Amino acid sequence: MNERPVSLAGEPKADIEKARAFGLTPDEYRKIEQIIGRTPTYTELGVFSVMWSEHCSYKSSRRHLRKLPSKSELVVQGPGENAGAIDVGDGWAAVFKIESHNHPSFVEPYQGAATGVGGILRDIFTMGARPVASMNSLKFGSFEHPRTRYLLGGVVGGIGGYGNCVGVPTVAGEVMFDTAYNANILVNAFCLGLVRKGEMMSAKARGVGNPVLYVGSATGRDGIHGASMASAEFDKESEAKRPAVQVGDPFTEKLLIEACLEAGKTGAIVAIQDMGAAGLTSSSSEMPSHGGLGIELDLDQVPLREAGLTPYEILLSESQERMLIVAKRGREAELQAVFEKWDLHAVVIGRITDDQRWRARWHGQVVADIPIGALADDAPVYDRPAAAPKTQPTVKPSISEKRPETAKALRALLDSPNVASKKWVYRQYDSIVQSNTVLGPGSDAAVLRIKGSRRAMALKVDSNPRACALDPYLGAVGVVCEAARNVACAGARPVGITNCLNYGNPERPEVMWQFIRGVEGLRDASLAFGAPVVSGNVSFYNETEGHAIPPTPTIAVLGVMIDVAKHVTQFFKNAGDAIAIVRTGKPSLAASEYAALFRIDGESLGAIDLAREAALIDGLVEGAEQGLIRSAHDIAEGGLAVALAEACFNPRAILGAEVELGRAGNAAAVDFFGEGASTVILAIGPGDVARVEKLFARRGLELALVGKVIAEPRLKIGSIDESVSELQRIYEDAIPRRLRGGD
Repeated sequence: MNERPVSLAGEPKADIEKARAFGLTPDEYRKIEQIIGRTPTYTELGVFSVMWSEHCSYKSSRRHLRKLPSKSELVVQGPGENAGAIDVGDGWAAVFKIESHNHPSFVEPYQGAATGVGGILRDIFTMGARPVASMNSLKFGSFEHPRTRYLLGGVVGGIGGYGNCVGVPTVAGEVMFDTAYNANILVNAFCLGLVRKGEMMSAKARGVGNPVLYVGSATGRDGIHGASMASAEFDKESEAKRPAVQVGDPFTEKLLIEACLEAGKTGAIVAIQDMGAAGLTSSSSEMPSHGGLGIELDLDQVPLREAGLTPYEILLSESQERMLIVAKRGREAELQAVFEKWDLHAVVIGRITDDQRWRARWHGQVVADIPIGALADDAPVYDRPAAAPKTQPTVKPSISEKRPETAKALRALLDSPNVASKKWVYRQYDSIVQSNTVLGPGSDAAVLRIKGSRRAMALKVDSNPRACALDPYLGAVGVVCEAARNVACAGARPVGITNCLNYGNPERPEVMWQFIRGVEGLRDASLAFGAPVVSGNVSFYNETEGHAIPPTPTIAVLGVMIDVAKHVTQFFKNAGDAIAIVRTGKPSLAASEYAALFRIDGESLGAIDLAREAALIDGLVEGAEQGLIRSAHDIAEGGLAVALAEACFNPRAILGAEVELGRAGNAAAVDFFGEGASTVILAIGPGDVARVEKLFARRGLELALVGKVIAEPRLKIGSIDESVSELQRIYEDAIPRRLRGGD
């Protein structure tokens, strides 16, 4: 017979008003009373509030995420575990995922970003994989906003401070500055790990009577209600939410990585999960629920950082560097010896039961007793109303309709923080630790070798909120295309996708419509490339006082190449090489950096032919595998002129380019600076041009020869004739100059 949970002396009473304060609706509170058949205790109400938060339950997105394709012959693990996994050959599986830490990073940028890195690392090594690479996608307000420099410095410092200390290279990323993020920055963190196939660990509990071990750091008061904070809009009181931001310790994380990987090899672990969002509550309820079992916790055994923590605080704390393990009965001491070797706590705090209850005891009394399914798999699922906005976003017209002269426009674009070099950012990251990095930050995609194999992996993270604001579906399709294209430019075939879907308040129909259309775009592009979505994250409520961010689906793509020696970079390498472009459609100024910078209406997005996109990627990969492509660079922010300049910025030897723009199209602003349709710049040895032309022609694509690489370090495109060294100076000084206080 179940014991009735007790309310502790001095504990607030649970009621509808307290539920509102915790982010629950009155209907949800009444459903809780119906589920448990009584008024919940204060502790139980806190537990429900975090588990039913948007951040943990996906209650507004779950039904739509089921549309995403998640299977292929290479998928080892799809959604449902801590991370997804793809077979990358030679007996290896790549485990990867991307997650948001937006709200904490806005409130406390250094620790918010640092703990975002720590959390995504734990999702990877709980799968038994050693973390080998990190990436990030960052969105800040404009440099004119008074908090931007502070937030940028704090976030970049937190990412570098944590990642560098823990010894995982940060190999790629993206950074954007826009007024749309003045009040809501985005910090999305990605991690990839490697594990031998057949050695992955799971978060699904099994075995009635198996002991439950708490391992890692002690529990403190930091991070309480962090999941709830991430499931609500910001307001004028956001600064007061600092206590809900966790504090990270990368040196303990490094010990935890080694201890968990060593413990995994003992065979004594049945299940393991990170105490991430919602802390001990989420890990202790989700693992047994996934196995159709129950759990009983003894909170007196939880290691505490300070005396006097209540059951509510112990269960909801999001202190970092902690894991929960279900061990094989009788092998507890074996695991404890491993963690003791690494100077980490490893304490039995509970056991697996067969009654499908989630029960917590404290000082001999039951303080929570809840049907376990109600906390995990059976949390509310909503079908939110969705409707297209009545008015579409518009661009304020320029004060002067006269557009700048072409060469001036190029210099202005290279000086734009969104186009300019991000070297100031990535120089603060260790990108070569572990000695696997073949190609790090600053190129189209990162490339990592797999030790003991000729194979390699390519990684890229992308987003395009301006395009998604114009058309959430086409914008999302375009983001997937760009990330896949960047991976293919490096010579790798896209094989898997993870996503972080950043949107505003899902209770507003126009935001829900944006989200649904974004998911549908992600689905269609994933199917076109045969690259399933194996993991991901949804971040709603990215808005302040009713002003939402533009829809920002962030897409990370994993690619695999058979021979790492065949990888391709974006830089021109030999004077005399032919410069060619391959396009899948016409360029456009819609959602372009040119349109934003000079405040013109770029009009609507053009259609995307996914069959041609897939053909382009296939041609790029085959061309690289045959050694026919000397460099490949995707045209993105700033258009053709900017991409040609970037291809000249070879760190080993600056070269120039001479391009006849008339052979690529009419010499108008759209040809110099248009984005939109997928376009790649290739450098090809003169003797290989015919073979590359045939390679793309077989796929229905035309290779247009537009110029050649020259030894003189000048960029000559139509009316542009500029010193490459001067353009590079502008490009590399744009962000440092603004941080120094320059215009």
